[in-house]
Amino acid sequence: MITDGFLFISLLLAISAALVVADRSGRFKLFKYVPGFVILYIVAALLNTFGVFDHDGGDITAVGDTLREVMLPAMILLMLFKCDIRQIIKLGPKLLLTFAVTAASIIVGFIISYLILHSSLDPEAWKALGALNASWTGGSANMVAVQEVVQAPENVFGYVLIVDTVLYSFWLLLVFSSVTVSDKFDKWTRADMSKLDFTDRVSAEEEKPMTLSSIFGLIGFALLASALAIRLGELLPEVGAVIDGTAWTILIVSVLGLAIGSTRFGKTAGSNELATILLYLIIGIIASGSDFTSLAEAPLYLVAGIIVLLVHIAIMLIYAKFTRTELFSVAVASTANIGGIASAPVVAGAFNRQLVPVGVLFALMGTFLGTFLGLWSAQILSGLA
Repeated sequence: MITDGFLFISLLLAISAALVVADRSGRFKLFKYVPGFVILYIVAALLNTFGVFDHDGGDITAVGDTLREVMLPAMILLMLFKCDIRQIIKLGPKLLLTFAVTAASIIVGFIISYLILHSSLDPEAWKALGALNASWTGGSANMVAVQEVVQAPENVFGYVLIVDTVLYSFWLLLVFSSVTVSDKFDKWTRADMSKLDFTDRVSAEEEKPMTLSSIFGLIGFALLASALAIRLGELLPEVGAVIDGTAWTILIVSVLGLAIGSTRFGKTAGSNELATILLYLIIGIIASGSDFTSLAEAPLYLVAGIIVLLVHIAIMLIYAKFTRTELFSVAVASTANIGGIASAPVVAGAFNRQLVPVGVLFALMGTFLGTFLGLWSAQILSGLA
């Protein structure tokens, strides 16, 4: 049994490193379907289930909680460095409306799903579903942020993380398949394809190579900003069942990250890589408190996720028909919400390679808004509990 906090963190980092190396090697097809951090969650949770981590003796819990508290704001801040609000505005009102309706349809889906199933779910299921909502309107970093704020039980959080992976894979397959029927869909909605020309308004900027100064600058700034945001968050008042000191901290660094994204500093190389390292470690720490001995409830959360997707599909079909929206906008906006930065540009490229920047900007919007929308959803679901 591991009781030493340093050994505990070192093991999580070593497992994370092995997964990233295996993923980047391209030798394992598993990573095409299951993200590395999900495998990390499963491995860490299994280690805890089999009693490898001793949370009662030693300082594992204290070290893990402390690191998670200080690293989470830094991760959110770094994730938002590439989110340039000026580029997003250039997308135009129709695309921004499509993204907004997509996010709203997912929130409505979670409300309906919870109303149908809440009597059969864990009493604190609203916390985990709020975190899943953050992932499906943003990304994994937003999910972790909301989990930290609402303190969803580790076991229940593990269920929604698995649901997130399973349904995301299914959804990505469905969206890619929709490319073959885009002409029929656009004819059905009577979409005006002449307006789908954004190549002069959005652009994908190439990032400069990482340097020692860029890495040092990012680490120093992110950690200092995290520390200051934590202190400021503790001074602000609590609002409702969700907005507390931790929530204020996340909101502060989110706004700061958005502001930095529009400056030259936001283009500093290495921000995404550092944020990914922090994401792996945070997820590993969360997973180390999970126990897979109570997996009987997991199928219920899968049903909850399916209901959300069905509601999302229905709303988006109605929206596309009444607003004459092309399948490209609907598919990329949906993927940017449910999938995130890794998949939205790929889906956009499947429709038209010149429109990849639209997918990038959509995903960055989700990265910024996902935490806010997840917290809002959790607040709503808490009132229904």
